[in-house]
This record gives sequence, C-alpha cells and structure tokens, in this order.
Amino acid sequence: MATSKTKASATPEPAVAGTPNILPRPDFHFPGEIGRTYLDSDPAQFPKPVQAPEGAPNILLILIDDCGFGEFGTFGGGIPSPTMDRLAAEGLRYNRFHTTALCSPSRAAMITGRNHHSAAFAGITEIATGYDGYTCILPKSCGSVGEVLRQNGYMTAWVGKNHNTPTWETSAVGPFDRWANGLGFDYFYGFNAGSMDHWEPILYENRNLVPRSTDPNYHLTVDIADKSIAWVRQATSIAPTRPFFLYVAPGATHAPHHVPKDWIDKFKGQFDEGWDKYREQTLARQKKLGVVPKDTKLTERSKGLPAWDSLNADQKRLYAHMMEVFAAYAAHCDHELGRVVDAVKQLPGADNTLIIYIAGDNGSSAEGGLEGSISDNMFFNGFAEKWQDNIKVIDELGGPKHFNHFPASWAHAMNAPFQWTKQVASHFGGTRNPMIVSWPARIKDKGGVRSQFLHIIDIVPTIYEVCGITPPRELNGVQQRPIEGVSFVSTFGDAKAEAVRKTQYFELACNRGLYHDGWMASSPSFVPWEPNRGGWDLDKAPWELYNIEEDFSQANDLAEKYPDKLRQLQDLWWVEASKYNVMPLDWRGTVRMDGEAMGRPSLTAGRNKMTYYPGTIGLPDAASPSMINKSWTISADIELLDDKTSGMVVTHGGFEGGYGLYLRDNVPTFVYNVLVDRPTFTAKAPLPKGKTKLVVDFAYDGGGKGKGGKITMSANGKKVAEGRIERTIPIRFTMNEGLDIGCDIGSPVDFTYEMPFVFTGKIEKVTIELQPKATA
Repeated sequence: MATSKTKASATPEPAVAGTPNILPRPDFHFPGEIGRTYLDSDPAQFPKPVQAPEGAPNILLILIDDCGFGEFGTFGGGIPSPTMDRLAAEGLRYNRFHTTALCSPSRAAMITGRNHHSAAFAGITEIATGYDGYTCILPKSCGSVGEVLRQNGYMTAWVGKNHNTPTWETSAVGPFDRWANGLGFDYFYGFNAGSMDHWEPILYENRNLVPRSTDPNYHLTVDIADKSIAWVRQATSIAPTRPFFLYVAPGATHAPHHVPKDWIDKFKGQFDEGWDKYREQTLARQKKLGVVPKDTKLTERSKGLPAWDSLNADQKRLYAHMMEVFAAYAAHCDHELGRVVDAVKQLPGADNTLIIYIAGDNGSSAEGGLEGSISDNMFFNGFAEKWQDNIKVIDELGGPKHFNHFPASWAHAMNAPFQWTKQVASHFGGTRNPMIVSWPARIKDKGGVRSQFLHIIDIVPTIYEVCGITPPRELNGVQQRPIEGVSFVSTFGDAKAEAVRKTQYFELACNRGLYHDGWMASSPSFVPWEPNRGGWDLDKAPWELYNIEEDFSQANDLAEKYPDKLRQLQDLWWVEASKYNVMPLDWRGTVRMDGEAMGRPSLTAGRNKMTYYPGTIGLPDAASPSMINKSWTISADIELLDDKTSGMVVTHGGFEGGYGLYLRDNVPTFVYNVLVDRPTFTAKAPLPKGKTKLVVDFAYDGGGKGKGGKITMSANGKKVAEGRIERTIPIRFTMNEGLDIGCDIGSPVDFTYEMPFVFTGKIEKVTIELQPKATA
C-alpha cells in the first residue's frame, strides 16, 4: 500500500524586537511531514521551552514602604543604610524619582507601567469606590511585568507585601486571578494587606495560609529575607540558564514600627535635638553627598506641625524615643535586605543582575497624627490619640503589644528638604523617593547621580528594554492599554541624557500636581494627619507654582509672579486627568474605609445570618461579618470536655480592635477591643461539662456611628454576664486581621492569653446574626 505524507500546519507568531507582541504564544504544531506511522514520518520534535532573549539580566526589584527622601544615610538621612551605600557605590543614585504618594497606587503603577488611575488604583484597596479609576480591581488590559516576563522565559517571585488584590477577594475562596500568582508570579510569600504585625503576621505562601511561627525571635522582615534567599537559590540551582525576576516588598517602614529591642538601643539619644534640627542636618548632609544641588533651600515646616522647641520635656522624651524605634526599624530593614543582595551576588552571573532599590512607595507617613500613635487603627477610625496616654507605654514601643507610629512631624523630617508627607501628591514630600540602580555589567559610572525627572511607571518599560522584551499588545486574549511609562535606560551610561519624561500628573484624595518641562503646579487639599475631612470646594482650591529646575525643593512659590504659566499647567492637569480616569475627584476621608457604606463587593453582603465551622481561620476583615454600628448576636454551639476547657471560640480582629469570645477553665469571657480600651465581660461561675449554647447579644444604642450598647452573655438560655460598652468601633475593626474559629491567629484581642489559644473542647458551629444597620 502506498504511503502518503501530509505537511503539519504552523502559525508562527511574528516577533517585534525579538519577542512576540501577542502572548501567550500559539500552541505548538509539528512542522514536518506526517505519514501513516512514525516510520514514514519526519523525525519527531518537541516544542522548545520559551527562552528569555539572549543576555537578558536577572532582576532584583526592591520596594521599601513609607520611606522619605531624607530618611536613609545614602541620601543624606540620619539612619544608616549600608546596603543602599554599597549598591550606590557600584551603581547610580536617582534624585528626581517619583511615586504616587500612597502604597497601592504606586505598586499598581510599578508592576504595570501605567498610571495609577489607569490601573484603577486611585487609592488603597480599603477605600475603593465604583468608578473606573477607583475600583482597585487591576484591569486585565494592564498586564503585569511578572506575567510578561514569565511568558518570556523568566522565573518570577513576589515576596512580601501585596496590596493590589481587592480586599473582598483575599479569603480562602478567592477568586485568585488577582492574587500575586494570578498576576504572573510563579511564587508568592507574604501578606495581602496594607500593613502587618511584624511579630504575629498573617501570611500566605502562594494560596495557602502559613502556620504561625514557633520561633520566639520571629520577625517578619527577617522571614521575608529568608524566603527571598531560599527561592532565588533554589530557582537558580534548578534552572541556572533561566533568568529570574525577584520582587521583594518588605512591610517596613510602614507602621507598625516593630523591631527587636537590641536594635532600638543602638539609637538611644540620637534624636534628642528634635525634628527641626534633623531637617537642617539632613539638608547639609545631602548637599555634601551631592544628592541635592548646593543652592537647595530647606522648605518651611508644613502648616499645622509644631516646632520642636514648643514641646514640653515629656513630649520630647516620648517623641525622640518614637524616632529611635523608627530608626531601628528602618536600619534593621536595610540590613535584612543586605542579606538578600548578598545572596544574589553570590550566584552565577551576578554581574548581569539588574538591582533596582526603591526607598519608598511614597513619602514617610504622617498617619501617626500630631501626637504619635500606639494604634494606627485609631486614625483610620477617625480618633486622635493623646501623648499623655502613649507615654505610659513608652518602654513597650516596638514590641508586640502596640501598633506604634511616630508623630507626623517626624514624617515631615524624614522627607527633608521637601514639604508635606505621604498622601500629599501635590508636593515632593509625598512623591519624591530615593532610587538606586546597580548593574555591574552595564553601569560604569560607579557612584554617579542622575537627575532626570522620572516616575514609578517608568520602571516597567525600562525592564522590558534591558530584557529585550516587547510590551505585548495582546496578553492572555485581552487587548493591552499602551504602556504609559518611558524607559530611562539611556541614563545608565549618560548623566546628561535627555529627560525622557516631559509631563506627569499627580492626584490623590484631591491633592493634585502637574509636572511639565521643568515646572510644577501644586494644589494641596487635605493634611494627612487629619482623618476627618469636611467639605471641599474644587473651584476655590489654591494652587502653587514652582520652577524646579532652579528650585529643587519647591521652596519658592511663583504663582503670583507667573499667573499665565500657572494657568497653563492647571489646564494641562485637566487634560491629563481626562486621559487617565482621574475623575471624579473624591475628597472623602476615612469614611471610605467602611466597605458596607461604600457598597463594595462582599461575601457577606445581603446576609443577616452567617454560620462558621471549625477550621475557619484567617478569614479577612472584608470577608467577615460587618458588626459595626448595629446590633448583633453570636451563638456558639460548643462542648466542654472537662473542667479545664479553655481557648478561643470565635474572634475577629486583634490588638488594634475587634472582639473575642473565649473560655478559661470553663469560665466564658467576652472582650470587645475598642481600639485601645477593652471592656470585658466574664461569667462568675464555670460552665458544666457537656454541650452548651453560648450566646453573646449586643443591643446597639443607635443614633450615629460608634455608639455604645448593652452586652448580654448567656449559656443554655441562662444569663451569665451583662454590662455596657460605652463606645464601639465606628468604621472597621482592623486593617489586616479577620475572623477565626477555635483559635486566634495574628495578634491577640487582649493580652491575657498566649497565642494561638486553641480551644480544647469541641465546636459544632458559630452563628452570627446581624440586625439592620442603625441610622448613622
């Protein structure tokens, strides 16, 4: 019988600049001739594994949290940063690099190369609203650098903070397409929140909740460094010819300022002269280092911040120590990142490793308020703290009992020589961050300084250029929005390279700015240390004007001198805003933290009765019942096995706010943590062995937010405790902890038990019933 051969069809994808512009690549089809059997067919061949372009470098991308321009020594600050020093000595320091003034927006912009409103991140995920630029749902049209690199032959990992997954999608049921793994990262280890307890964090490895560490000396920053090192060593050992992309995002230096005491002791007495003197000393160091021009002026203290000399002795003692704690926290972070850098440099091909070290996703944070904080959830619930209360726990700061944060004036000092702080996108105190780039194989101007105006959206196109990768016009079947950043590779070899960025808008909570050809128009709206914001008149908002080619620090307002120039930039701001989904402007403050009031998606929306079973742990706040400003009932069907039954039955939140229902030697206790006060209700007698229906009922007073109410606890229908809670949490229990059944992970709701306080009896179920929300 005659044989015949057929030609297999092939549809190769056209390449642009060496890589396809449509990803993923089409399925492989055998290109040879096929007969009836393998004997009369062309030799078989497998599809070749995708390989990165020849010579593509390894990439280590580091992003520190809440860090100011004048914080670390490498840029003239007062906190030692030997890791940054080493990288700067072999690479370049960029002194005109900008972020968005807030974490989630900067991170979305950085991993996509698009402006934060384009990527739907006009704020953090906890304040999302239902407008295109504000949903905090990363559009599929803004594919991440992780996904693009992964599909072009890179091994990818994200270790540390992920604050780019919608809060309502961070539970154990997902969906997971906007978790780090779904965004193109082969490996993830870290937390899905804006901040995290560094002593008792809630972490995930890929999609799996990480068990609580048993190490008595555990610290999150150390853990992040360890996991980064372990992944990059393993990946390189397994596939030494494949380049890696490792994105490391420690929680430091975001609150809480948690750090081992021996690190705090190193800074004793170093900040006794106060924040005003610190700013002066920092500017002098910056000029000496050459990271600011010699004629740079120190801006005036931002409006509303007190002079150091106006404080009394106790305030100075407290605030100086809060700064010592922060300095230790920041120095510790740089030290641990140094271990990651060392590990990368010990691998083969170290010279061909591009390291981008960005010191801050925004300026230093003023969210500690004017008097400092031991619980920054107070700020997000609209409460101010008093230094007289905080000084009582001065020796505990940095430890596991407090979510401490220094005063806003120290944040302002960390941003020297600029005005303002994190959240103020109109001024460089909120947006200008140090960046260091090291690439021994390419950068020869070791220790050089670069002064081109750059923005965080420029990171992705720079990575694509150095890797020889074409930004895809279609990714996973979705047409891509054009990359809005511009590569700055030209600056690697030329200090005088033409600036690639001519125009850049800024906006956050109505703080607005517009850079254009050496000029900056700035319109501040709200101060970041004031959580409760009133009305705002867009048409009466003041504008300032700066020639930043001559005025590095924005010290000289030229608005009155050049009104026509200011009008030109104001008009251009509206043009840019219309391009990038900036409207509608939204000046509401912490009220947007209330997801129920904002109508954000929720797994509990529309449900007044929810039942949870043992094994439900780490349920995020956004997926837990909203028990604020309403009456509710908790019913727990439990069994006491002996007269020593103890442990947590149900808890929501932790030491920053929430509640807990637990037993100790058969005696039930309910505690409601009102941010720092902890009203506690304990039965006078132990419960008998056997099955019990334990019920806690709360009758809300109503009449507004955060009002009080009556607590009644009963067992098998018999009242065992009662009393009043005079005030309740008005906006949200917690920023980073949720619901646990049968134990307590994360931080404790009070400090009378040891974690994880596993219940030693049996729990059949816990039911939570909600009454209609009271009128607020």
